[in-house]
Amino acid sequence: MSTVSTSSTSRLASEGYIPFKGYRTWYRSVGDPANDAQRPPVLMLHGGPGAPHDYLENLEALADGGRRVIFYDQLGCGRSDQPHQPDMWTVPLYVEELGVVRQALGLDRVHILGQSWGGMLAMEYALTQPTGVASLIIESSPSSIPLWVAEANRLRDELPPDVQATLLRHEQAGTTDSAEYQETMLVFYERHVCRLQPMPDYVQRAFEHISQEVYNTMNGPSEFHVIGTLKEWDITPRLGEIRLPTLLLSGRYDEATPHIMEVVHNGIGGSEWVLFEKSSHMCHCEEEARYLDVVNAWLRRYDG
Repeated sequence: MSTVSTSSTSRLASEGYIPFKGYRTWYRSVGDPANDAQRPPVLMLHGGPGAPHDYLENLEALADGGRRVIFYDQLGCGRSDQPHQPDMWTVPLYVEELGVVRQALGLDRVHILGQSWGGMLAMEYALTQPTGVASLIIESSPSSIPLWVAEANRLRDELPPDVQATLLRHEQAGTTDSAEYQETMLVFYERHVCRLQPMPDYVQRAFEHISQEVYNTMNGPSEFHVIGTLKEWDITPRLGEIRLPTLLLSGRYDEATPHIMEVVHNGIGGSEWVLFEKSSHMCHCEEEARYLDVVNAWLRRYDG
């Protein structure tokens, strides 16, 4: 594991690589490790699948309270190695990688925050009954892809008829990689993924550098046309096995709709849920100040 000291504004930071499966997983640690005993670090799990961590960059601000914040790009994404092996991109691979990252960075006691696919990964990891996890924070994540698709298509039915027609035409023709399909999808994204216009630069950067191989393999060509390996993923019946303190966060206009989050909330005993009324799928940037207040209060509550 190699580490390079860097700086981020006034925050102490370091970056490096962790060996995994013959490749390298990139990570960034922000904050002082000397505080870990009093304030367990928070490990960030990005979404996609296939997006880099960049769109969570503003959450480095959690380190200003004196705790470490650790990001990593999952294998196949961002600054990590990107072998072109579609068969590798599976849920078990990423669960295993999370454990390797924890061990390599000495995260014996840690909070885990997962956004979208990252929250799905966090729940899968929690089902392995890991030790040393102080709490889970799950932002805008389903426990069932069939339910996700049903809700996404309900939201899609509310789009203008010409938009729906264009999407359907390309899906039926198998031309979802066309510029017209990609541009038309933005109508959905601007309603239900990120309502900030223009999108923050760190969010736009993540969209520009998403691994299409990982995304298409696991998800498919769009948020509502899921034909990848995750299409039948559903851990709803097992949510009761998650016995960690769990905070759920989501937006009123989220593609992870209130119905989706209610299912997760009802399934994880004792979980708490905060709904951000002005947000869609990225409440961490759409309502950043309130988000930081809510998360910091939660982390302090479960540090012990």
